[in-house]
Amino acid sequence: MTALSRILIIDYGSQYTQLIARRVREARVYSEIHPPTRDAAWIREWNPAGIIFSGGPNSVYGENAPLADPAVLDIAPVLGVCYGMQMIAYLLGAEVARGGQRQYGRDDIRPIRDSVLFHGFDPAENTTVWMSHGDHIDAPPAGFRVTAASAGNPIAAFEHESRAIYGVQFHPEVAHTARGSEIIANFLFEVCGAKPTWTPGAFIQDEIAKIRALVGDAQVICGLSGGVDSSVAAALVHRAIGNQLTCVFVDTGLLRLHEREQVQQTMGRHLGITLVTMDASERFLDALRDVSDPEAKRRAIGHTFIDVFEAATAQAGTNAKFLVQGTLYPDVIESSSPTGGASVTIKTHHNVGGLKPGMQFALIEPLRELFKDEVRNVGRELGLPEEMVGRHPFPGPGLAIRVLGPVSEPALHVLRLADSIYLDEIRKAGLYDEIWQAFAVLLPVRSVGVMGDERTYDNVVALRAVTSTDGMTADWYPFPHDVMARISNRIIREVDGVNRVVYDVSSKPPATIEWE
Repeated sequence: MTALSRILIIDYGSQYTQLIARRVREARVYSEIHPPTRDAAWIREWNPAGIIFSGGPNSVYGENAPLADPAVLDIAPVLGVCYGMQMIAYLLGAEVARGGQRQYGRDDIRPIRDSVLFHGFDPAENTTVWMSHGDHIDAPPAGFRVTAASAGNPIAAFEHESRAIYGVQFHPEVAHTARGSEIIANFLFEVCGAKPTWTPGAFIQDEIAKIRALVGDAQVICGLSGGVDSSVAAALVHRAIGNQLTCVFVDTGLLRLHEREQVQQTMGRHLGITLVTMDASERFLDALRDVSDPEAKRRAIGHTFIDVFEAATAQAGTNAKFLVQGTLYPDVIESSSPTGGASVTIKTHHNVGGLKPGMQFALIEPLRELFKDEVRNVGRELGLPEEMVGRHPFPGPGLAIRVLGPVSEPALHVLRLADSIYLDEIRKAGLYDEIWQAFAVLLPVRSVGVMGDERTYDNVVALRAVTSTDGMTADWYPFPHDVMARISNRIIREVDGVNRVVYDVSSKPPATIEWE
């Protein structure tokens, strides 16, 4: 196997750090995000082809502001983004000024001299970029030259005259920067000499070797939901260790309409893996009784899953030491900082921060550093059918986090029917593959209505549909009005207890995709 070029991304707390990793991977170069606590010796041993310092909310003069060891600048080519650029300037003796040139939003920059970062750019043309900074650099450090400027920022980019050290005050990783991917590609290939060899096939080969080395001859179980993530994880681990793997499908009582039957049929046809089904619906509903706080729901579900997997191990007659989960990077990012940095917890995913302490299993999470679209490509490389890899995401906690407030069987029944009608109409309209995720939510409110000349006081169902690539950002889907009308009419007509349907037109951010 060809050695992978690896780009090390040091996370200084930017909300966009994960987008840097995405842009690098889209160029078929492997990247990892690590905290600023990684010292020069660790980085030297990691042997990156290049290093990217992310942006961040700090000022270089702030108390406990994270700063790199200047020795890192001599290990590999470095690109500083926003705070990363200011930190480079500060480490090399330049003044970073506070305020005065605060910039948030779009700006137009223009290359003012030849630079490898702007290879292919016309110096006579402006390029739209995304700025997001409060501090700025008044003058570059000794040995640096300014390579791009804007009307609001005379030092929009710089580079060292002889060392491979570069900085941009804007964010090339975000979509708002028109040619940001070109700038990153120029750094990867022209500066770092990276090779575009990180492919789904290379990932699979590498993970199989890791799994075999970790597992040895031990038994392994996999929590299989039938969704994209757990199916790809199961297929990958099965390719590595064969019949040492037993998959466990748990009927939590929180599934969509007919989901159990569909999963059993699909898994049996395509994966050829030993599958144990456990009906734990009463157990989960008991754990959720009178629980309304979203974080408490996720913890209760996570703990109950582990209890069920431990019971499944005994039932299957295996002494499994490892549990496979289809954890993805967005799960890790939203549950906690994956890098040990200062990122805030958005929500605790049941399979990350919600796991039961002291469980008997060690975790195998082969997809933990992948985004959803990357997982789908790995699934295709493994030979999984499109009906599996193209499914809309469905959260492990299931409908429990789509019933806002306490979870009960009557509420789940209403939501199942509404959700089934919604997805059925989306498929009939030929829109399923255009939408990244679509689902119904049962709101904890009731509204007055008129049905059959009588007053009603019934449930409100909210519909959510988004377009996205990886789940990190998302836009609401603009349904044709006639499709939305059919969906609303069917839900109100066919689902007893619902008299009002609303549509969520929030993007992520500021909202998340799921309501809880």
